[in-house]
Amino acid sequence: MLRVLSPVAGHSLAVRDIPDPVFAKGLVGPGVAIRPRDGTQTAVAPISGTLAKLHPHAFVVVDEEGHAVLVHLGVDTVHMQGEGFHLIAHERDHVRAGDEVVSWDPAYVERTGRSTVCAVVVLDCDPVTVDKQAVGVDVDTQELLFEVDC
Repeated sequence: MLRVLSPVAGHSLAVRDIPDPVFAKGLVGPGVAIRPRDGTQTAVAPISGTLAKLHPHAFVVVDEEGHAVLVHLGVDTVHMQGEGFHLIAHERDHVRAGDEVVSWDPAYVERTGRSTVCAVVVLDCDPVTVDKQAVGVDVDTQELLFEVDC
């Protein structure tokens, strides 16, 4: 069972509530969305593993069994070209769940007209295997967000 921690603090939502059709339809993978709390936040690794991909707006952590979790900070934030984000970790770093990865400012993202909703999804996993009990609740950084059996 893969235990996925919340990379940011906020209010959890269903993936279908992400204002992006690719995420909302579950095409990227199953998981949970988070509307972040106000104020600058530091996104943390949701699982232990290697930072396989790291961009200012998104990162993927792959564990020893090959499970990959994508954290996407906001919607269409790739177009911000790193503004409002600060990388703390480096691609290919080994991280433990809860290690700091990216500092970002959701209010800045919102001022650019983009949604701050974050996707936390497991890549290449059957959607029916995700425990959705964390949907519709306030979560703190590093709190258990969901479990998945891929």
